[in-house]
Amino acid sequence: MRLRLKLVPCVASLALAAFAVPAAAETEVKTLGRFGDWSAYTYQENGRPVCYMSSSPVKRRGTVAKRGDAYFLVTHRPEFNDVGVVTVVAGYAFQPDSTTTVAIGKARFTLFTRNETAWANGNDDGNMVRQMKRGNTLIVTGKAKSGIATTDLYSLAGFSKAYDAISKSCKVRD
Repeated sequence: MRLRLKLVPCVASLALAAFAVPAAAETEVKTLGRFGDWSAYTYQENGRPVCYMSSSPVKRRGTVAKRGDAYFLVTHRPEFNDVGVVTVVAGYAFQPDSTTTVAIGKARFTLFTRNETAWANGNDDGNMVRQMKRGNTLIVTGKAKSGIATTDLYSLAGFSKAYDAISKSCKVRD
């Protein structure tokens, strides 16, 4: 878990950079494609591939002052045997010591939070990815530091194709 906390914010930053401005010269992010509502990317870190996919909510409820962009990410870091790591970037600071929930159909997952980011617990990453491949939408509910509850709805259109693209690029078997 310590590795995930240390490395995933870097991936979240790169995802934000991929949407907003070109990445820094030393880290060239290559777009693998747009698949429905998901985009897939890869870059090299210490000569090793990192592949990730991201999407933005199609609907957001809950007005948090100065809320930034929200993203849902799935990342492969084969160098560390991290496959299908699920990350939520809320665009606001979560309440300290809180959790957030991801609902995909009837399946529910609890993610732990730190600042603006949430991650799946233990082996939930793989279970979430399997549910996302089968589902149509996912819903992220959380609570901002200010106490305001939020609900973000993500489309899963194109999820499987984007996942296949990052898996192929990072030579990961599911």
